[in-house]
Amino acid sequence: MADVTIQDLADELRRLDQTLSGIEKVLDIDRLRREKAELETQAAAPDLWDDQEAAQQVTSRLSYVQGELARLESLRSRVDDAGVLLELAEAEDDAGSVAEVEAEVTRLRKSVDELEVRTLLSGEYDQREALVTIRAGAGGVDAADFAEMLLRMYLRWAERHHYGTEVYDTSYAEEAGLKSATFQVKSPYAYGTLSVEAGTHRLVRISPFDNQGRRQTSFAAVEVVPVVEKTDEIEIPEDDIRVDVYRSSGPGGQGVNTTDSAVRITHIPTGIVVTCQNERSQIQNRASAMAILSAKLLALKQEEERAKIDELRGDVAGSWGDQMRSYVLHPYQMVKDLRTTHETGNPQAVFDGDIDAFIEAGIRWRREQQPVG
Repeated sequence: MADVTIQDLADELRRLDQTLSGIEKVLDIDRLRREKAELETQAAAPDLWDDQEAAQQVTSRLSYVQGELARLESLRSRVDDAGVLLELAEAEDDAGSVAEVEAEVTRLRKSVDELEVRTLLSGEYDQREALVTIRAGAGGVDAADFAEMLLRMYLRWAERHHYGTEVYDTSYAEEAGLKSATFQVKSPYAYGTLSVEAGTHRLVRISPFDNQGRRQTSFAAVEVVPVVEKTDEIEIPEDDIRVDVYRSSGPGGQGVNTTDSAVRITHIPTGIVVTCQNERSQIQNRASAMAILSAKLLALKQEEERAKIDELRGDVAGSWGDQMRSYVLHPYQMVKDLRTTHETGNPQAVFDGDIDAFIEAGIRWRREQQPVG
């Protein structure tokens, strides 16, 4: 690394300070502080838990607002402290302190960049939690194995960020892997963040299921929809659905339940099918399946609205969500996003959930593609 001067560090700290000030303005730190005070008052009410659903909404939102404020205030304090330390280092000609500031500036740049991405999430549903469905595509058993690798990748990503998750359904393939899986990421902005992961993912590797050791290309599809809230008014008439119950099963057909508690709901007008088998109770599984169906119908409504807008706009490029990322394990090692061109030579880290750089690049890319005005 080239030598960094005190002036270079001062200029970079000035840029970080300006960027952070812009972020504080967009996220409206004063509004967050007022909301925190209001939520703390609600959370302290003695009758809070008389309505459990409302109580969970209050406590969840309070936790999120507290986290956002702590993140903003911590970054502001670190930027200010780094500036003071740099001034002292310059006054005392202390090379050790200069090196300490240089390391902190590198860390601050990464943290501020990550927070800046949050300001780009301004879509109608971006603040929602996310429902993610992964389906094996072309490629046989390798595609099913790839679908399971992607499920693990996203769950590990959520774990890294301390986001809650709940897997609602896993449909196991006969030999290995998954036909499909649906899970929820329980964090504000999960939908806005993960929506850039929607599309077709492609894996190239030497197949572990091919006894001749041939290279295999396989595909998996990722669908991301926002979790439905009561205000969304998605009405589903009973006549529009068919409900089937069946016995839950595990990998290779191994029974995991002795009762017919798993639920499959078919939405007759659209043909959408959702299943849920994570709960022991048929009633709970039905409620979860209906929530997933509502989310998918809301997403369908969004797509129809976007299609109308695109028709009015005229010539529109193909959907950016089609084939969006390649994971190559042979003959070389690389993961590359085909929209943003962001890439890494460490696929193992990606499959272990290290996908923040891809997500951030995707969010920035999506904002650039949006029409002005």
